[in-house]
Amino acid sequence: MKNLLIGVLIWLLAGCLNGSSPPPNARIMLEDVFAPLRFSAPVAMLQAPGDSDWFYVLEQAGTVQRFHRASPAGTRAQVIDIRARVDFDGEKGLLGMAFHPDYQTNHRVFLSYTGPCPEGLCSFITEAAFIPDAQTKIPVLGAQKILLQLKQPHPNHNGGQIAFGPDGKLYIGLGDGGSSGDPDKNGQNPNTLLGKLLRIDVDSGQPYAIPADNPFVSNANARPEIYAYGLRNPWRWSFDRQTGELWLADVGQNQWEEVNLITAGGNYGWNPREGSHCYVETACNNPGFIDPVTEYSHDEGQSITGGYVYRGAALPQLEGTYIFGDFVSGTVWGYANNARSVLLNGTGVYISSFAEDASGELYVLDYTSGRVLKIAAAR
Repeated sequence: MKNLLIGVLIWLLAGCLNGSSPPPNARIMLEDVFAPLRFSAPVAMLQAPGDSDWFYVLEQAGTVQRFHRASPAGTRAQVIDIRARVDFDGEKGLLGMAFHPDYQTNHRVFLSYTGPCPEGLCSFITEAAFIPDAQTKIPVLGAQKILLQLKQPHPNHNGGQIAFGPDGKLYIGLGDGGSSGDPDKNGQNPNTLLGKLLRIDVDSGQPYAIPADNPFVSNANARPEIYAYGLRNPWRWSFDRQTGELWLADVGQNQWEEVNLITAGGNYGWNPREGSHCYVETACNNPGFIDPVTEYSHDEGQSITGGYVYRGAALPQLEGTYIFGDFVSGTVWGYANNARSVLLNGTGVYISSFAEDASGELYVLDYTSGRVLKIAAAR
């Protein structure tokens, strides 16, 4: 196993918010723990519930590769290929995957991708059986059932992540429909699913049911799937495995990248606001807008990639710290105790996604080189 020492932890007191102390000092590095494995434009990595041995890496063009953590080079196998269904370039492609919480018994898997449709371009959320072959034991994807199909007016800002919450419901992140500046005002429009975080029940209804406690379920002027709104492009978000809190990074427009703590029915301000700042001056002074818990300007980075609250054992000094990064600058930050501090600077990594394994350890996916890098203590 070859270690790739990218850098050490640099705490910048100037980056702290509200005068609070930063997380405790520590030395970390990124390890190329699965070398020589490389992937093509990796955008996500996950493990199935109840199985800590296998990793699944999503490649944006429409494939999923599986490998064993103990012998990755010898076990790599392509287990999903939906390239024929996927429209891939720029921000489009296979963008998300989620295993059902009871996957070990029901073998249900869910995919999120962009693809052609009669309206032009659509976002799709689909479900399929994902059952190991009797002889090879490699999972095989069955026929897909479309749960949600949504027209995308522009090719960018697709969001695309899906994940099950601790409540067993499926959450879906969707961007504002693209172009620039939310020209159709989708972020604040409760009658569209664009610019929203959705919450649905895939264990009831056809093709799904609306949870009875969704915040707008009784509002005739809003889509009942909506859980939170006022989002621009929620590319990556996650649940804290200990507290259940939902941390969502929303990619900014011209100046600000933001991290939000999501609450049911919350309005996060786009497009009147970009982060906590006015984007449309005449509409930004709404007391109902929820400010981000932290943000950074385009002097520090240009496209936020959300991560995870660290709950592993290898870096106890980062316990409870929300770790996230920037796709363009390659910077990795930690947020704890109302303070944001640089963890790694000048990594040279195009951070397309973070990943969390079954034990709570974290990884960084490098979009350009195709590497999977583990966040570890420097030695």
